This record gives sequence, structure tokens and C-alpha cells, in this order.
Amino acid sequence: MNVFIATKNEGKIEACRRAFSSYFEDVLVTGVSCDSGVGEQPFNQEIIEGCRNRIANLKSYVLNNSYEADYYCAIESGIQNLFGKWMITNVAVVCDKDGYESCSTSASFPVPEQYAQKIIDTNLNDVLNSIFEKDEERHNHGGGIELLTKGKISRIDLGEDAFSMALTTYLNSKIWK
Repeated sequence: MNVFIATKNEGKIEACRRAFSSYFEDVLVTGVSCDSGVGEQPFNQEIIEGCRNRIANLKSYVLNNSYEADYYCAIESGIQNLFGKWMITNVAVVCDKDGYESCSTSASFPVPEQYAQKIIDTNLNDVLNSIFEKDEERHNHGGGIELLTKGKISRIDLGEDAFSMALTTYLNSKIWK
């Protein structure tokens, strides 16, 4: 099975690989850098827009290079106002080769009001770097959530969950599509 994901971020690629490999055999996940068309730190509706833009750019790349894909994937982390509170959420989009789209989210974590605008203006990583010790490795692998959960939950875990939730449509397509 050929799965393409619209990123070169190793953590996001691993999250996608884990989710698909939980359900399918012989999964090959290929990461391709694709523009999101939204700001560095998407918020609210921009989170899903960024995923959809990445998927469109990914499909063009695959087609233009004569590759074959069974699924196209994208994941975008962003800040959203949910229930009157600011939260960081990962949105995953999985699109099959026939064009059917499924999307889902990871668990969300709260952002203190005092940091919300700073995150919107810059990004979560910069804000965490100003609060905690700067760590570029965290950006690719564990993410800020690993720091905030004291090592219990990683960015890869959140991504895997979001992709797994999006896959429920395909895993149950006769009754859930």
C-alpha cells in the first residue's frame, strides 16, 4: 500500500506509518514537502484549510511524477477556540485514491490565555522555547505535548491517534462511509 503524506517531518511521518500499519500490511509511507497555504501557526478554520491545501499539492506532486498512491495524508497542528477556551489540536486528513476525504482530530490540550495571542502571532514552538529550554529535536519528535505531559504523550502519539480516527471511515466503509 502506497501512502503519501504532505510533510518531511519525521514525527508526522512516523505517526502516519504507525496508524496505517496498525490496520494494513506492507505499508510504505512517503513524505513530500507541501505548502499549506496558511500561516506558520494556523488557527481555527485555517487548520483544516492547511491540511486540504497540503493534500491538493501532494496530489499534484504524485500525479506530475507518475507515482501511484492509495492514500494521501496531511496533518496540521494549530490553535483553536473551542468551548470559549484556546486549545492546541492536530487535524489529520486522509484522502483515498478515489477522492473520498475523511478527517479527524487528536486530543486537544489547553493553552493558558496569557499565551494564546503569542502563539497565534508566532507559533507554539517559539512560545515553548521562551518558557522552557530551546530544543529543536522536540519540534520533530516529541513536540510540546511531550514536555507538557512530562514524557507521557508525544506529538507522534497525538498524530497517530488523529490518523487512526480518520481511518475509521475506510476501515468500516460498508457501514460508516
